[in-house]
Amino acid sequence: MRKLYLFKYGATLCLLLVSLITFAQTGTLSGRVFDDENLPMPFAGVAIKGTSIKSATNADGDFKISGLPLGQSTVIVTVLGYEVIEKTITVNANTQIYLYLKPLSKMLTEVVVVGYGTAKKKDLTGAVGTLSNKDFNVGAVNSVQDAISGRIAGVSVTSISGAPGNTSTIRIRGGASLNASNDPLIIIDNVPVDNTPMGGAPNILSSINPNDVENVTVLKDASATAIYGSRASNGVILITTKKGGDKFKLSYGLTTSLATVPNQVDVYTGDEYRALVNQLYAGQTPVLSLLGTANTNWQDAIYQNAFGQDHNLAFSGKLKQMPYRVSFGYNNTDGTLKTYNFERTTLALNATPNFLKNTLKMTFNVKGLYNTNNFADQGAIANAVFYDPTKPVLNGNDRWRGYTTWTQDNTLNGDPVPLATANPVAQLELTDNTSVVKRSIGNAQADYQIPFLKELHANLNVGYDYARSQGHNNVKDNTQWINSPSVSGGRINPYEETRRNQLLDFYLNYAKPLEKLQSKVEVMGGYSWSHFYREGADSSTNVAATAKTEPNIYSSEYYLVSFFGRLNYTFKDRYLVTFTLRDDATSRFSSENRWGLFPSVAVAWKMNDDFFKDSKTVSDLKLRVGYGTTGQQDLNNGNNYPYLAKYTISDNAARYQFGNSFYNTLRPDGYDANIKWESTKTANIGLDYGLWDNRITGTLDFYQKKTEDLLSIVDVPAGTNFSARVLTNVGDMENRGVEFTTNAKIVSKPNLKWNVSYNISYNKNKITNLSLTGDPNYEVMVGGIAGTTSGTIQVQKVGYPINSYYVYEQVYDRDGRPMEDVYVDRNNDGVVNTSDLYVFHKPDAAVLMGIGTTLNYKRWDFSAFGRWSLGNWNYNNVAANSTYNGFYSTLGYLRNQTLSASDTRFTTALKTNTSDYYIQDASYFRLDNVSLGYRLPAMYHQKVNLRLNVNVQNAFVITDYKGLDPEISGGLDNNFFPRSRTFQLGLNCDF
Repeated sequence: MRKLYLFKYGATLCLLLVSLITFAQTGTLSGRVFDDENLPMPFAGVAIKGTSIKSATNADGDFKISGLPLGQSTVIVTVLGYEVIEKTITVNANTQIYLYLKPLSKMLTEVVVVGYGTAKKKDLTGAVGTLSNKDFNVGAVNSVQDAISGRIAGVSVTSISGAPGNTSTIRIRGGASLNASNDPLIIIDNVPVDNTPMGGAPNILSSINPNDVENVTVLKDASATAIYGSRASNGVILITTKKGGDKFKLSYGLTTSLATVPNQVDVYTGDEYRALVNQLYAGQTPVLSLLGTANTNWQDAIYQNAFGQDHNLAFSGKLKQMPYRVSFGYNNTDGTLKTYNFERTTLALNATPNFLKNTLKMTFNVKGLYNTNNFADQGAIANAVFYDPTKPVLNGNDRWRGYTTWTQDNTLNGDPVPLATANPVAQLELTDNTSVVKRSIGNAQADYQIPFLKELHANLNVGYDYARSQGHNNVKDNTQWINSPSVSGGRINPYEETRRNQLLDFYLNYAKPLEKLQSKVEVMGGYSWSHFYREGADSSTNVAATAKTEPNIYSSEYYLVSFFGRLNYTFKDRYLVTFTLRDDATSRFSSENRWGLFPSVAVAWKMNDDFFKDSKTVSDLKLRVGYGTTGQQDLNNGNNYPYLAKYTISDNAARYQFGNSFYNTLRPDGYDANIKWESTKTANIGLDYGLWDNRITGTLDFYQKKTEDLLSIVDVPAGTNFSARVLTNVGDMENRGVEFTTNAKIVSKPNLKWNVSYNISYNKNKITNLSLTGDPNYEVMVGGIAGTTSGTIQVQKVGYPINSYYVYEQVYDRDGRPMEDVYVDRNNDGVVNTSDLYVFHKPDAAVLMGIGTTLNYKRWDFSAFGRWSLGNWNYNNVAANSTYNGFYSTLGYLRNQTLSASDTRFTTALKTNTSDYYIQDASYFRLDNVSLGYRLPAMYHQKVNLRLNVNVQNAFVITDYKGLDPEISGGLDNNFFPRSRTFQLGLNCDF
C-alpha cells in the first residue's frame, strides 16, 4: 500500500517538475511597430517564421507573444504598402523590441510613375521630382496645387487670387513660350487633361479631391518629358490617385476653417480725405459741395470673416480578387469677399481586378465633380479702395435701390455719372454671377502578359474627360455701372460650354534581363490618339430685353496623333542609357507642317558602386546627363485653325448701304498658312546623392532650355488688308538654371523624429531673337494696365527676360521725392518721349526656395513649410493710380486714393503710370502653413484611431513691397483679391 502511494505521489511530483522545466524554457516577446513617420503602426501582422504563431499590433502599435522557445527566432512583420521586415532575435524570459517599417514609396527601390509606365527611382536617368501624399502641405486645401506649392525645386505655383477654388499659374523651370501656353501638361491617372480656362469653372486641379491623390511626379527635363513630345515643352505633372488594398479600411476627415483678411490697402479715412480735399480745392464750391459727412471704411464693407468646411469619407478593401477604393469629398468655403462661395462635391471610384491567373491586370478609374460657384464681382475690390469715404453705403434714394450713387446733379435720384466709381457694396449685392460645373475624368487600362513570351506586355488605355459649365453673370436693373441705352437697364448674360475629350493609347513593352551580359533591356513602343472638342454659347441683353446681342455660338476641335518609343539599357546595374523618340501630328497645322519629331537621350552612372562601395559616408551617388527636344502647339488664344484664312463679320455700326439696304462686311484676319511646331531643346546635368545611409538625400541639376520657332504675334506689313497682327513662328528664347534639393533625417529615435527638407532653384530667362529679320531693336508691347495711353507696361525685347517692364527713368529731388513728370532723357535728344523708355527689372523671380520641417514626439506632431521668392518685381498699379490729381474728376465725382498719394503729391501726372518709381521690389518670404497634431489613444476596443490638428495657412509674409501682397502672378498689381489668413481645426478618424 505504501509502495502504491509512493508511486502515485512520485509520478505527480515528476509531472510537476517537467512542467516547471518546460515553463522555464519559454519566454515572452513584446514590442511596438512604427511607421516611417515614427508613429505607431496599428494592425500590423506579426508572425514567427517557421511556426504557426501569429499576432497583430493593436491600435497603439503594440504586440505581445507568449510561450516562445528560448533562443533565436525570426520575427516577420507585414503591412500592405510597406517593406516586409524579417528580424532574427534572441528570446529570453521577457524580450522587448522596436521595429520600424519602410514604406514602398520611400525605399531606394521606390517605383515612380513616368511616361507610359513606371520605373525604379534609382534607375531614373532624367530630372524628376516626386511628392507623396504624406509630404503634402497640411491643412484644408482646395486643390493639388496648394498641396505641392514650394515643395519641388524648379516648380513655381502662384495663385492668381485669394478666392477659394482659384486658378494658379504653374511654371516648371520658367516659361518656354511667348504666345503659346506656358502651362505644364497635366496627366491624371494616365489621362492628359485640357487645362485651358473654361468659363464658370475653377482651375483643372480643382476637379480632383487632393485627399484622393497618392503621389505627384514632375517631369522636368527633355529626357523625361520627350515621351509626351507635342505637349511637354513646359514639363509634365503626373498625378496618381489612391487605390484599394487587401484589408477593409474606413477613413473620415473633417476640417473647419475661419479665413480672415490679414491686411488692407492703406487709404485715407473720411476725416483725412475731407481735410485734403478742402486743402487742395479751397474755395472751389462745386468740388467741396460733393463731400459728405460719413466716415465709411469701404474695404470693411466688402470683406468678411469667411467660414469653410471640408469633409472626406473613403473606404477601401478587396472584394474577392478585386481591390477597390471609393471616396466622397465635400468642400464648402466662403470667400473673404462677401457673396463669394465655392462648393465642391467629388466622387472617386477605383478598381484593380486581375484575371487569367494574374496575366491580365485591369485598372478602372472614374472621378466625378459637381461644383457650384458664386463669383462675387471682383471689381468691387478696386472700387472699395477708391470710393469716396465721406459717403455712406446707403443714402435712401428710390432710383438706385437705396445705394449711394454718383449722380450728375448730385441729387439722390438724379441721372448717373456712368464713368464714376461704382458703389462696391451694391456691386456685390446686386450681381448674380453663378455657375454650375459638372466634370468627369475616367479611364480603363489593361495590361496583358503575353503567354508565349512572358517578358512582353501589351497595354491598352482608353480614357475621357467630360466637362459642362452653365452659368450667368447677371446684374439687376437700376445700377449705375452697367452701361445700356437706359443706363439703368441691368444685364442678363447667360453662358454655357461643353468639352468632350477622348484618349486611346496602345503600347507594347518588352523587358528582359541578360544575365550573361550583366545587362537588362527594356523596349517600349506605341501609338496615341487624342481628340479635343468644345462647344458653347453666350449672349447679353438688358433686363427689359430692349438691347439684345446676337448669341455667340461656337464649336471647335483638334486632334493629336502620335507614335512613340523608348529604349532602356542597363549594364552591371550601374550604367544606364535611355533613348526616347516621339513623332507627333496635330490638326492645328497644315499637312506640310503637321508632323514633328522629338528625340531625347540620357545616360546615368551609379558612381558609388565604383568609388564609394565601402564608404560609410557616401551611400548613393548617381550622375545623370540628358539632352532632348520637345514641341509646342498649344495656343493661348484657343485658335485651333491658325493656318486657315478667317474673316470677321462687321457689327451693325459698320455696314455698307446699297439703296435702302445695309450689308455687313467681312474683314480678313491675319494668318500664316505655314505655321509650324515651336520646339524646345533641353540639356541637363544632374547628380543624385545620399549620405550616411541615406540620412541625407537630394539632387543637384544644371539645365539649359532653348526654344526655337517661337509662336509669336508680330506686326503685319503696311499695305495689307489683314488685321494689325498675326501669329507666326518667329524668334528664339532660352532659360538657364540650377536646382538643388536636400532632405535630412536629423533625429530618428523611437519617440522623437525630426526631418528637414530644403530646395532652391535659380532661373535666368532671355529672349535671343524676336523678328524674321533678326532686328535686335524689334519689340512687342504687352502687359495691359489702367491709366496709360498705350495701355501697356511690359515689353518683349531681344536680350531681356520675357515680360520685362518698359518705363521712364524717374528723376528725384534733393529730399528723394519723385519729381512730377520729370524723367531722364536717356538718348540725349532734348525730348522725353517713348524713345526714352527702357527695360527695368522683370516680374519672375530669379531665385525660389522652399523649406519644411516635421517633428514627431510620442503622440504629438508638428510641421511647418515656407517659401522664399527673390528677384521678382511688381508694377504697383494701385499706387500708380493714386495721386492728388485723382481726388476730383471734372465729370462731377470724388475718388479716394491710397496713402502713397502723399508720398508723391502729383497734381498733373502726364506720364506717372509709366514711371520706374512704381516698379517695386516684391521679394518675400511666406510661411505657408503651420500645423500641430495630437493622436489620441485608441478607443472602442482598439478599433478607432483619432487625430486632432490645428493649422494656420498663410501665417505671415516678410517683404519690402509697398503693395497689398508681393505674390502677384505676372507682376501686375491691379487691385489683387487678398489671400486670406486661415485658421483650421481638423479631425481624422480611421476605423
